Amino acid sequence: MTSELLECVEINPEGEPVYVVIWLHGLGADGHDFEAYAHAMQLPESLPVRYVFPSAPQRSVTVRMGTVTRAWYDIVEMDVSRNVDVANISASSNLLRNLIQRELDAGIPSEKILLAGFSQGGAIVLHTALRYEKTLAGVLVMSAHLPTVASLEAERSEVNRNIPILMAHGEQDPVIPIVHARSTREELTRQGYTIQWYTYPMQHHACIEELRDMRNWLLAVMQPA
Repeated sequence: MTSELLECVEINPEGEPVYVVIWLHGLGADGHDFEAYAHAMQLPESLPVRYVFPSAPQRSVTVRMGTVTRAWYDIVEMDVSRNVDVANISASSNLLRNLIQRELDAGIPSEKILLAGFSQGGAIVLHTALRYEKTLAGVLVMSAHLPTVASLEAERSEVNRNIPILMAHGEQDPVIPIVHARSTREELTRQGYTIQWYTYPMQHHACIEELRDMRNWLLAVMQPA
């Protein structure tokens, strides 16, 4: 694994952060995509949080006729559960690990680092968190499934067996149909993970109700300074 660091949008609290949230965007977006969420969360001053929003590498995406765009991995077929690009999922997971290590080097304990992601970004944070060898604060997954769920049982980390997991999904999502997210939830539950699960009458995006539920979940997971 190289020590390459991605280009990031970073939002820091006025004082020293107690928690760090590393938040990954979806296909074709960049680190600015969820920047507004750092402010919209309106977390209390007693919970100073540093937000890190990395931008994915540029790569060719097969289902977009080979167009080069920011993507955490290639999408080979419209059915996102088939022909999974395991090599680039692993590569992007390593890039996320580099960002986690940067925070560890800065003095943030691993149990104060939370991973969040939308769509492809959600897949990468879930893939990484469940395999990470140090305890993490939690993992927040928006409109995503886990393409590498089949190999998880052999690769998972026992220290994150009880990690708080939130999964939120649109009931009419045409990009990642909710059946794939449900399948991920069912398999994770079978393996002993506890999932906080929310669905909304929306497609492949976010909504105000989801923001509210994520904020409440973060407040339950994070302990004030």
